[in-house]
Parts: sequence; structure tokens; C-alpha cells
Amino acid sequence: MKAKRLCLANFEARSVMLFAAWTLGCAAAVQAQSPAPPPGRPAAQMGAPTAQASAVSQEATAAFGRADANQDGRLSAKEAELLPAVAQRFEMLDGNRDGFLSREEFEKGLKP
Repeated sequence: MKAKRLCLANFEARSVMLFAAWTLGCAAAVQAQSPAPPPGRPAAQMGAPTAQASAVSQEATAAFGRADANQDGRLSAKEAELLPAVAQRFEMLDGNRDGFLSREEFEKGLKP
């Protein structure tokens, strides 16, 4: 009878150990599949915009320049009609309510 109880206790201990090993193995597999954080940038580049943000900024500058027909550095409601998305939100983007969009107001409106 004692041998049977000892065998049963060993079975339970082994089952617990097997379950713990399986759980840790699964956790390690999930951790290994998580995306790695982006590599650190040198301190000199910490304030520099990313390439994607720079490309968006260049496109915004180009669009603003095309729409600014009289080249006065601001968009009127008439000039904004060349950019339908901007024309629809013109009043919302005009932060100082002067009837024109400055380049800063225009770029601010592009941010999500």
C-alpha cells in the first residue's frame, strides 16, 4: 500500500512540474514573438524627425505651395478650394479666425 501512495505522490509532483515547464515554455514562445522595440538612436538624432514624418512634411509644404496662388504665405478660402479636404475643414483649421490659413495652421491640421 505504501508503494502505491509513494508512486501516486511522485506522479502528482511530476505532473505539477510538467505543467509548470509547459507554462513557462509557452510564455517564452509568446515573448519571443512579440515585436522588438526599435533600436535606440544616437543622442545627436533624438530630436530629428523620422524619415516618414519628414516625407509627410515635405508633401504638406509642396501642397501648401501649390495652393498658395499669390505666394503670400497663407491660404484664403478660395485658394483652399484646390485642396478639398482642407476646404471642408477650413473654418476649423483657421485657429486665429483671420480668414486665412498660415503654414503652421495648415500643418497642424494634417496631424492626426
